[in-house]
Amino acid sequence: MFRSGVGFLALFGFGWWLLATSAFGGMARLVEAVAGCAVTVGLMLAARRVLPASAGGPFPADRRRRFNQVNGVQWLLIVAIAVVCSRAGAPVLVPPLVAMVVGLHFLPLAAVFEQPRLRVPAVLLVVAGSAGLAVWLMDGSASAVRLTVGLLAALTLWGMALRTVAGAASAAGRGVTE
Repeated sequence: MFRSGVGFLALFGFGWWLLATSAFGGMARLVEAVAGCAVTVGLMLAARRVLPASAGGPFPADRRRRFNQVNGVQWLLIVAIAVVCSRAGAPVLVPPLVAMVVGLHFLPLAAVFEQPRLRVPAVLLVVAGSAGLAVWLMDGSASAVRLTVGLLAALTLWGMALRTVAGAASAAGRGVTE
């Protein structure tokens, strides 16, 4: 499930969903968090049911090294964004900029995994970050920025997880082994 990417997509989608729901308070936030948790668990259970245990297979050493490099750079950039934005007094910019970095990290991963379909979340996450920046530039509140970025990013990642599961289910229905 995690090798196929569904587990990561579902869990990181949930993280973005929690960011989006931080725009709400009280019972509404609790209900939204529970709904997001249900989506995440549902995707992971569907992946476990539909995807073969070997989905994605083990990484060859060269791919594992490249994957680690891409993710290492991504996390360094995320930390740098958080530090710079905090010191500059603009923490509101952290979510949009992080979404853009996460989106861009999917481009080299598309090559690493030989999965051109990963370009879709790359573009959509950059759009999510850009939308958040647009909300901020139009004097939107920090909660409006978080809601915009978090919602778009969560839907992007969950949508990609669903596409992966649905594709595997469709292939299995046709008797195709991946």
